[in-house]
Amino acid sequence: MSTEFRKLLFEVSEALVTDELSALKFLSLDYVAKGTLETIHEPKAFFEVLQERDMIEAGNLFFLKELLYRIRRIDLLSAHLGSSREEMERELRVPGRAQVSDYRQLLYEIAEDLTSENVQKVKFLLRGPLLKSKLQENASMLQVFLEMEINGIIEEDNLTMLKDIFQGFRADLKKKIDAYEEKKREKYSREEVRYPVSVSVYPEEQGAEGEAAKQYGKIYKMKNNPHGYCLIINNHIFKNPHHNREGTLQDGEAVKKVFKWLQFETVEYMDLEGKKIYDTVEEYSKKDHRNMDCFVCFIFSHGEKDKIKESDSSGHLEVDARPSTSIPDRADFLIGMATVEDYLCYRSRNTGSVYIQSLCENMKSLCPQRVDLATILTKVNHEVATKDINGFKQMPKITSTLLKLLIFEVPQ
Repeated sequence: MSTEFRKLLFEVSEALVTDELSALKFLSLDYVAKGTLETIHEPKAFFEVLQERDMIEAGNLFFLKELLYRIRRIDLLSAHLGSSREEMERELRVPGRAQVSDYRQLLYEIAEDLTSENVQKVKFLLRGPLLKSKLQENASMLQVFLEMEINGIIEEDNLTMLKDIFQGFRADLKKKIDAYEEKKREKYSREEVRYPVSVSVYPEEQGAEGEAAKQYGKIYKMKNNPHGYCLIINNHIFKNPHHNREGTLQDGEAVKKVFKWLQFETVEYMDLEGKKIYDTVEEYSKKDHRNMDCFVCFIFSHGEKDKIKESDSSGHLEVDARPSTSIPDRADFLIGMATVEDYLCYRSRNTGSVYIQSLCENMKSLCPQRVDLATILTKVNHEVATKDINGFKQMPKITSTLLKLLIFEVPQ
């Protein structure tokens, strides 16, 4: 990082006060997980997190400019970033340029417009839907909005309760929300014209096409070649021959074929011991990913809850590899598991695992239709869960903190 860039962030951070940091964190919730933001108590740490997520970097300061513009620190925008209110207004009128969502901007503007008396009225009306402990006198309106989101009381497509609350004493804010909803409906209408192809993967559900279109959010950038690394760790041969995983070679070949086709740099490591699994994953985590779009990792082995079996182990599972089976505390993760905890998954010695083969087949057929990965995995879940596997059943699991649609670009 250049000295000039570090100095710039230092000077901006020194000029921000506590309430402004809270506003910046709230406006960034679509990009940084709530759990991470809760650990941030000063602006420098906030800027470090934005750098980790490539939201700001030397030569790319638009997100920082937008944040300062949103919280009305035009003085910092002008003095340190060489921009102005007029320039930002022009930039933000360009379709797709704004990175802070209309929804989060709306909530921030409402919070800024409320008097202390208004805030107390909102808290009083929310007693019941929210715990009293979450409505303490010193809780800011942004904190209240966050608790409403956590409890499912408000969300981007459902602001009914908020409108009901403001109808009684701030009808102007109710109208502001109405205007936001109308603008959102117009945007969806334009998108339906621009993207007329159905995204439904089940023919009998074509009638839901309009609703599916309304679920479209932003799409992750997928423009580099290669898009990223696809790392495959495939344990086939074990110290105890009875534990050998026949059929896993077919899984490795199927995954390599699909992800090479999707323009990933694909590499497979066979029969790794426990420490080597750690070392290999760590090695790839430290590679330069700046000119890549995403990272994919497959781990094929025996396992049980929180454990992966290494290739020189004999009887019990003795390597505590701890794959994450709960919601990660950072955004932009998607984890697909062949089965839910405490249940078995099945693999044919001749054709490979039920889950991986279904995944690869669905990616080959649905990626050209621009179906997003979460939808593909849901279809895989359905196929595997309803399949009779010699009298047994298997239920895969999806865990996601994705903030946008993940659509793989298929080479023409």
